[in-house]
Amino acid sequence: MTNKFVDFSLKNRLLIIIAFFTVCFSGKWAYDRLPIDAFPDVTPSLVQVFTVTEGLAPEEVEQLVTYPVETAMNGLPDVEEIRSVSNFGLSVVNIYFKDGTDIYWARQLVNERLTEAREQIPEGMGEPELGPISTGLGLILFYYLHDETGTRTMEEMRTIQDWLVKFNLQTVPGVTEVLGIGGDERQYQVIIKPEKLIAYDLTLNEIIDAVKANNLNVGAQFNEKGCFS
Repeated sequence: MTNKFVDFSLKNRLLIIIAFFTVCFSGKWAYDRLPIDAFPDVTPSLVQVFTVTEGLAPEEVEQLVTYPVETAMNGLPDVEEIRSVSNFGLSVVNIYFKDGTDIYWARQLVNERLTEAREQIPEGMGEPELGPISTGLGLILFYYLHDETGTRTMEEMRTIQDWLVKFNLQTVPGVTEVLGIGGDERQYQVIIKPEKLIAYDLTLNEIIDAVKANNLNVGAQFNEKGCFS
């Protein structure tokens, strides 16, 4: 067999030379277009569900938040695996789909099940939301703000986190989302006094509707009256 190949090569030298350079050129062309990555992403399609829960221990987060989300995601088509991480104040559920699954179709399926998950989570324990499009190689970095001067309140620290640190981190390439946990978030609370409701003949629903109407933002047009507008 070897002798026949050698004889054929010697008798057809020009053909062998052309074939040799063709193979070399094709190899060089393919090598230049070969995608090379130090950490190639071979993970399947991934959809993440984040739930921020203020003031809950990891055990409570797992029982009250993570488990209902996992239960709602069971039975989705083309799902290979569901993993979760329950931390202090944060629940992360990772839903892995089969290779080749369209990520937008997978996110649509998960989003439809989120309604069921929200109904199973106790009120006030957080709202599950879809995370950004990412891969299994994505990492979650935890950090905290420390006031070395000791003059700032927890509310001021949370304001710095939400309006300064968060916005700056979101400009970093590769950062998809920044969540804020802890601190005293600024709130406006309406304290209802039952005796006042009785005195003014009001119901609790009327108070709620009045607060909503006061905070309502609507569009407007120009109102021309005389020479003023």
